[in-house]
Amino acid sequence: MSISSQTRRAFLGRASHGLGGVALASLMSPGLLHAASRGVLGKLPLPQKAKRVIWLTMAGGPSQLELFDYKPKLAEMDGKPMPESFTKGQQLAQLQGQKLVCKGPMFRFQKNGKCQMELSELLPHIGSVADDICLVRSMTTDAINHDPAHMFMNTGTQIAGRPSMGSWVTYGLGSEAEDLPGFVVLNSTGKGRTPQPISARQWSSGFLPSKFQGVQLRSQGDPVLYLTSPNGVTRERQGSDVAAINALNKQHAALYDDPEIATRIAQYEMAFQMQASVPDLMDVSAEGTKTLELYGCTPGDGSFASNCLLARRLAERGTRFIQLYHRDWDHHSLLKEELPLRAKEVDRACMALITDLKQRGMFDDTLIVFSGEFGRTPMAQGNKGPIGRDHHNKAMSMWLAGAGIQRGITYGATDDLGYAAQENITTVHDLHATMLHQLGIQHDAFSFKFQGLDAKLTGVEGAKVIKKILS
Repeated sequence: MSISSQTRRAFLGRASHGLGGVALASLMSPGLLHAASRGVLGKLPLPQKAKRVIWLTMAGGPSQLELFDYKPKLAEMDGKPMPESFTKGQQLAQLQGQKLVCKGPMFRFQKNGKCQMELSELLPHIGSVADDICLVRSMTTDAINHDPAHMFMNTGTQIAGRPSMGSWVTYGLGSEAEDLPGFVVLNSTGKGRTPQPISARQWSSGFLPSKFQGVQLRSQGDPVLYLTSPNGVTRERQGSDVAAINALNKQHAALYDDPEIATRIAQYEMAFQMQASVPDLMDVSAEGTKTLELYGCTPGDGSFASNCLLARRLAERGTRFIQLYHRDWDHHSLLKEELPLRAKEVDRACMALITDLKQRGMFDDTLIVFSGEFGRTPMAQGNKGPIGRDHHNKAMSMWLAGAGIQRGITYGATDDLGYAAQENITTVHDLHATMLHQLGIQHDAFSFKFQGLDAKLTGVEGAKVIKKILS
């Protein structure tokens, strides 16, 4: 039968068989058709130092004054009124209008490594790899409450609905993973009080195509719901169904220029691949006792340490952006009692991640970032009873490691009382610009047309790459 004598329905039906066969082949053997996703940027404008990012997010706002930024003068001022010259006219969170009293550091600090980096006694394991990290003591942020601060740290704006950095990166660079998402999120919770919630909008793709949104893998139980096929449904049969559906979706996409159709196709294919890849990812039995002892975790315990090990396994498999959230750092009270518990939950695991990546030759092209969403005040909160510290956006500490970041340096400084960044003041936009730079992306030329404007992760406020921390 000639093409001209076929009905439209018959032609489309025959065409779908061919498309279905190709789709099924790509599902069953993704490497044959280069199923790993490509980004929109193509050839990168800058040398790519980082192939991937592992972002360790301490949700709640860790106190830099007990962990990273020792202030002898604040110790001398303990219990004395906070000088008004520091705070007059300044935005405060829950201390607004209250009598402000200085609170000295609650734990000792010690020098670590050849670089003599000064860190809290609560972080001996991170201290053991001090010569591999860059400590930034002059970070600032715009937000002073949890959810807006997370939004700002993740998306560069406090306005909900904008793409997270993981989405921007996978949109630009794609992913090297054939059977896992390019952007994965893992959550863990400290064994303390009720932590602040973390919303899925923190890893949203915003106005970018939704196939670039983060995929959360649960740390305990089934990592993904409905991962197992129903009884009687073989992988080949399910693959054929997915291939047929996607063949029809591709015909639909040819008629309508709708990026969400492409997203639907990609999600069907990825879901099918994940049914095989995710159980293998989560099975750490082949890691060996030495690796598990290094991280200090038990398989399936849902801890931050287990998630760090999973982050390394995801990085090995080509996932581009891996974000870990560890919750319960919001210490408005009981800081002296609770902070050692949180520090212990992450200290060894951070060291293990750096050590493990170095042993596997992955440290030099993996960018590790450790941060909260804001810092804490040098003033005490709760002067009668268990003491804590309030939210603070004018000073926070964080660290970076790997992928062309200078090792064993401390960058920036706060004033004598740790109230505000004073030397080499750094913004969240600067952090994003620096991370993109190490990924080979020119931040001020990387945009997406949205509502008639060229929207950028780093905004329009004049972000700068922090070149002094780069090797």
